[in-house]
Amino acid sequence: MTSVLQCVDLCKSYDEGPEPVHVLEKINFSLQAAERVAIVGASGSGKSTLLNLLGGLDQPSSGEVRLSDQAFSSLSPNARGQMRNRHMGFVYQFHHLLPEFSALENVAMPLMISGQSLAKAKGPATEMLAQVGLAERLSHRPSALSGGERQRVAIARALVNRPECVLMDEPTGNLDAETAAEIEALMEDLNKQLGISFVLVTHDQSLAMRMDRVLKLERRQLQQVDQL
Repeated sequence: MTSVLQCVDLCKSYDEGPEPVHVLEKINFSLQAAERVAIVGASGSGKSTLLNLLGGLDQPSSGEVRLSDQAFSSLSPNARGQMRNRHMGFVYQFHHLLPEFSALENVAMPLMISGQSLAKAKGPATEMLAQVGLAERLSHRPSALSGGERQRVAIARALVNRPECVLMDEPTGNLDAETAAEIEALMEDLNKQLGISFVLVTHDQSLAMRMDRVLKLERRQLQQVDQL
């Protein structure tokens, strides 16, 4: 199978106080095309730190991350940003939509960052919003949308460039149970339809167990688990 995202001997430490704080040690991980992987672990175990490293948003103390067989460490900050824009999507617990822009404009933003005009970006953005069930909400600003609708816009924004993989940090953590279930079903449908890989950090055990693999981050190490 094709490997979309890899990390090799990934370590992360912070120099705080007289002794360094070791967060991650020798993490090895490989994400395959169209695979869905959940990462679980106690609060403070380093899950979000790992996600930021996998996305090239933070730099490891040692080891490397490879996206589409390209090492982030070999790229300039600008080139890393371009790689993320073309090959990766991000969804967080809080949607981080721009409040002054419509749903359509928010979803079109990654395309515009890559150099497309708004006129050209509107087509793919409209199509993706329809795919997440928001064809009737194109002109609505975030304040006029429900929590679940805002998260759907965030997912559409993450997917509009048709990335190889999407990184998600507690994407249902701020939603009620019914809305969370809708978002979970949406993610499964999009994975099947578009063949996009997902790496999902979550405290929701039922959501984690619906993924293809579950990895637990504990004592700075990442291990596969069969049940939670």
